[in-house]
Amino acid sequence: MDPTKSPEVSTTPQAWAAFAVHVFTATGAACALLALIAATGRDWPQMFIWLGIALVIDGIDGTFARYLKVAEVLPRWSGDILDLVVDILTYVFVPAYAIVASGLLPTTFATLLGLVIAMTGTLYFADRRMKTLDYYFRGFPALWNVAAFYLFLIKPTPAVAGTLVLALVALTFVPFHFVHPVRIPHLRRATLGALVLWSALAVDAIWAKLEPNPWVVVTLCLLAIYFVAIGFLRRHHP
Repeated sequence: MDPTKSPEVSTTPQAWAAFAVHVFTATGAACALLALIAATGRDWPQMFIWLGIALVIDGIDGTFARYLKVAEVLPRWSGDILDLVVDILTYVFVPAYAIVASGLLPTTFATLLGLVIAMTGTLYFADRRMKTLDYYFRGFPALWNVAAFYLFLIKPTPAVAGTLVLALVALTFVPFHFVHPVRIPHLRRATLGALVLWSALAVDAIWAKLEPNPWVVVTLCLLAIYFVAIGFLRRHHP
């Protein structure tokens, strides 16, 4: 039966629990708005706090959805579409604004580069082949929230920052494999440990107003290299 044509609305406890998962996912959009408000006030640490909360929500809502079989219980509501809408806001749109407004990019090309980020990031989330069957991402997975975090942390010259942005834009369409740090079984313990360490250091950096101790920056950069490199160790999947 086509769920879009069904007049019935389920009021079972399972349905309420399933809908609560959708509401939980939608709070990511609220975080995006709060992050944007902070960004317009140039309160970058506050912006990253809200983007970080959205990142946590995105990391765990799928587990709840699978456990409660949300797609089966509430077929009318598409969790996949909801997730993509929120992801575009938190991973692409707000970070693109922040990167443009921060002054980190060459002034002449800042807006143009922001438009390119918004467009290519949106195209990436529309790609039906953005993930492999074993949950690796293909290409740079539009993690512009993380890219913005590193730009604010490292503070490269505008020319270098612009070059890095262009490189990531190009890598969006290069079919290398990028690890999903939660769902990939290969080296899972090491990757989850790296993710926990990265999260703790990111919180420390934000707490320090994006001016942490140099060893924090170095360690965060090494962890970024690990997350990229592990994709090249992907085991063959048919």
